[in-house]
Amino acid sequence: MRTDQILTRLERVFARLDREPERPAHLQTPQMSRHRVVLLGSTLAFYLAIVVAVLTTSWLVRLDWQVMFFRPYEQWPQLHAFLDYLVVLGQRGPTAVMVAAWLGWRSWRQHTLRPLITLGVALLLLNVTVGAVKLGLGRLGPHYATQIGSAELFAGGDIFPSGHTANAVVTWGILAYLASTTVTRRVLSVVSAVVSLSVGATTVYLGTHWVSDVLLGWSAGLLIMLALPWFEPLIAGAEARVFALRERLRRRLETGSVPVPVATVLTPMLSAGGKWQLRLTPGATGRPEPAAAAPATAPATVQATSGQAHAPVPRPAAHVSGRPHLIRSERTPVTPAGSRRPAHTERPAAAARAAARPAAGG
Repeated sequence: MRTDQILTRLERVFARLDREPERPAHLQTPQMSRHRVVLLGSTLAFYLAIVVAVLTTSWLVRLDWQVMFFRPYEQWPQLHAFLDYLVVLGQRGPTAVMVAAWLGWRSWRQHTLRPLITLGVALLLLNVTVGAVKLGLGRLGPHYATQIGSAELFAGGDIFPSGHTANAVVTWGILAYLASTTVTRRVLSVVSAVVSLSVGATTVYLGTHWVSDVLLGWSAGLLIMLALPWFEPLIAGAEARVFALRERLRRRLETGSVPVPVATVLTPMLSAGGKWQLRLTPGATGRPEPAAAAPATAPATVQATSGQAHAPVPRPAAHVSGRPHLIRSERTPVTPAGSRRPAHTERPAAAARAAARPAAGG
């Protein structure tokens, strides 16, 4: 008879949330394949073509102005309230916090720092590449345009390329990049593509970006995602250095070379979910050993013998009280418990005779 336990869907979910006992062996890092290199080259060519088209005030700039005069937010005003919330999926702060929380749980569950380090590297590349182009070209947005038909470049703006669009591609695409299985990677790739396309179109609808801004933002985010495998050795080296630092701190804690307050703070952080516990080596307590008490010396006795002088007898040490001495007027009076009047055995009999005595008079 088979007695296998049949788990419900909720029980399977909670089992999935538990931490794996060891780091999974099936975790593989994406490689820079020939297909990825071709996609990277094509995306880079598209990126440069958009920049050249805007610099030369080509048909793409005319398209930007046509869409701006069309004013989509006035054509479909009923979508404005919903799209105001949808565009938040491209803001760097909220999305980075949400994705970092998810990847932090994955790092804890799978005993690896690669998800968090990969997210940090991707966001760093995004800030450097997109920020440099924004500040270098200085394009103004549709709401701040000053000359009809102009590309509005080198005017102190910072909207080309679209940061919301590029951030949506990188932040949500990192989930697909770090997926454990092929099916999950494909599903998350589709989801991230839909989110990034929606965020880019929403910025055009709201009038905060030109069409060319969104196209360049999509290209910038995709370039970062395609180039991430080149940074995998750097990510692995950073993870190895962090783990090596953790082991050094563990050894210092075990040998007692770390002060007690610092050891108290570091021990929960280095416990790795209970897999490591602080075990001090003999003689290493992390605090100074108390000094040994001096042996009590017995009072020396001097025996007087004939022809020998009397040696001075050592006096006992004076006792010094730990509290200050108070004079009598400063002492707190103590009330004794009970009555101070002595008991009188004949009091009841005298009271009875007084009651029986007749009253004087008529």
